[in-house]
Amino acid sequence: MNRTVSTKGLLYAFGFVIVALTIATFWYDFYYWNFGASYSDEPLYEEDYDELSYEGCNVAGIAIQGTLQTYGYFDPEAEFGDDIATSEEIAYSIELAEEENGVRAILLEIDSYGGSPVAAQEIEAALGRITKPVVVQIREAGLSAAYWVATAGDIIFASELSDVGSIGVTQSYIDESKLNEKEGYTYNQLSTGKFKDILSPEKPLTSEERQLLERDLQITHDVFVKAVSENRDLDINKVKELADGSSMLGKMALENGLIDRIGGFYEVEEYLKDLIGEEPSVCW
Repeated sequence: MNRTVSTKGLLYAFGFVIVALTIATFWYDFYYWNFGASYSDEPLYEEDYDELSYEGCNVAGIAIQGTLQTYGYFDPEAEFGDDIATSEEIAYSIELAEEENGVRAILLEIDSYGGSPVAAQEIEAALGRITKPVVVQIREAGLSAAYWVATAGDIIFASELSDVGSIGVTQSYIDESKLNEKEGYTYNQLSTGKFKDILSPEKPLTSEERQLLERDLQITHDVFVKAVSENRDLDINKVKELADGSSMLGKMALENGLIDRIGGFYEVEEYLKDLIGEEPSVCW
């Protein structure tokens, strides 16, 4: 009898410990995720801004890879990181390179199919405020907003097979209203202004809405063309002819004045060596 009671007591005690540990773990995790507690003294993720340094290098390497945006959000639960480049981070890197006394030049490496025109303007403005020479290398692609950024450099290299240009603006999207109608869905418009739900894919675009959007697209297009003309010292009518949204390979881009030289890593390295008068040491 005593032996049976002892066994039950041990089982009850073991069960109590398991339940207590489960509850404790739950509340610890809850506090961690909701109030910022950490399992260690190190933060969950470090800010790249705090770690970035060009000390000890004579060339600051800045990469523009992926879609160009004004800012980015890192999802810690995502399996793969977002393929984006943010103007706020790039502008910060440019300012840091300008302030570092040992940096003699900036290498801007571009591999992007474009993105936000505002982001392009912000990077262009940051490059316009510095005194150090900026060498641009377009790798696979330097298109649309990414090409806009490239034009703000002092010299542009690209492979003869790089995709260059695509001077134009788009805001195209899929209209799902006919599909919704076929499926039996009804769009109930609830807004305080007739243009408030413009670009909603759930309803057809009205003629007034189209005129409004095309007005803004044309304004952005004209600013883009003007920036390329001024940055590349090209006649604006020449740029207008090229600004049909199409891209071209590096060799044709060279012939049309969109880039300055055909070349890759080694050609850029040799140019930097002559530019700064010593072996380039690039920090990214």
